[in-house]
Amino acid sequence: METLKELKSGKLKNSTHIKIACSLDIFPSELYTLEDSLEVLDLTDNNLSSLPDDFYRFKKLKRLFLSNNQFNHVPKVLAKLPVLSMIGIRNNHIEIFEENSLPLSTRWLILTDNNLQAIPESIGDLSLLQKFMISGNQLTFLPSSISNCKNLELLRISANKLSSFPNILLSLPKLSWLAYSGNPFCKKHPNSNTKLQIISWNELEIKELLGEGASGNIYKAIYENKEVAIKVFKGDMTSDGLPQEEMDINISMGVHENLIDVLAQVVNHPQNKDVLMLELIPSSFSNLGLPPSFETCTRDVYKENFKLSLQSCLKILKGMANAAVHMHERNIMHGDFYAHNIMIDKNDNSILGDFGGASYYEAEDLQMHNALEHLEVRAFGCLIEDLLVLSKEDNKSEKIKDALLKLQISCLSEIPNKRPLFKEILERLDEIVS
Repeated sequence: METLKELKSGKLKNSTHIKIACSLDIFPSELYTLEDSLEVLDLTDNNLSSLPDDFYRFKKLKRLFLSNNQFNHVPKVLAKLPVLSMIGIRNNHIEIFEENSLPLSTRWLILTDNNLQAIPESIGDLSLLQKFMISGNQLTFLPSSISNCKNLELLRISANKLSSFPNILLSLPKLSWLAYSGNPFCKKHPNSNTKLQIISWNELEIKELLGEGASGNIYKAIYENKEVAIKVFKGDMTSDGLPQEEMDINISMGVHENLIDVLAQVVNHPQNKDVLMLELIPSSFSNLGLPPSFETCTRDVYKENFKLSLQSCLKILKGMANAAVHMHERNIMHGDFYAHNIMIDKNDNSILGDFGGASYYEAEDLQMHNALEHLEVRAFGCLIEDLLVLSKEDNKSEKIKDALLKLQISCLSEIPNKRPLFKEILERLDEIVS
């Protein structure tokens, strides 16, 4: 309510960013005092069910957040906003998504955790769309027009009602990060029934919170005088899908030096949460990158002045290619192959984490296996591109840079089946090393 008072008093004149969360039932007309300046409007956590017909007056609005409200439709007035590029309406009750409801400027669309049964064909008109999150709905198919979304790079369709994999996605030239687990066509990984050691929550000495993610919290703990990590799954729908799917993938992954090992399953949590005990990553490791910004949309950002030698880049890439070979040999696609999910130490040892977006595919279908691996290879190409930008200039390493650049170009081919598979990538990296 303070924000509304300040709007009325004129204190917020010419503001570009506004956030209001105070159980609003009706769109506050006071916001129109900012119609010539407002660029970001966050009305998350209210009780709104509609936007006014003249909402198009916000001609400079770039980002709009309406999550955790009471909308049952995607407001058609959004199509009249000329520069709106990011729209977040997750966890509402959306059932109606009419044709031509969105502006052509849309780059980033979040409709996670609603009741949508279909996406309109006009989605194909969104030629700038790069990131589309629609997990946790009731979709039974994807429109054929999605093949026109040539710039689509990240797609989340987990936990819907899809009875078969949407093969139309495999021809998208830039799709790199895909999550689809938890649909009727998805089978459980055969290794998800692997018998883990079972320990009780009471056997753990829980220490500090190490990190909080969309699917759960990670704590440091002591078990039998050894430091371990404990992941407590929240059980809620995330943009990537259902936490239970992530838990199954973690169990199915097996042991690898560039992945986080699962040590045990923990039972008897006080709130009956699903819990895994994981290998604790040493404190000497830190994140290679940071998640994408609003501006970069699908591409990671990095700390200012962060640089790597080409030899370091090469070692990190080799470690990640090794991890990717291991995963795809087990018919697992990571789905979120990003620098912000990679941890490195001062010796350039690397560990890939966060399997919230991971999906299992069946081994028998070689064509599907290769197609999904080619898709993830593009994400690896983006990683090469990022690391080359971060690399220090070094005349002695010019040959390495040229070889990595050629590999990057191969991985980023807009014809997916022209990309190398991860085994070939690993061989090429070995050749560069030698």
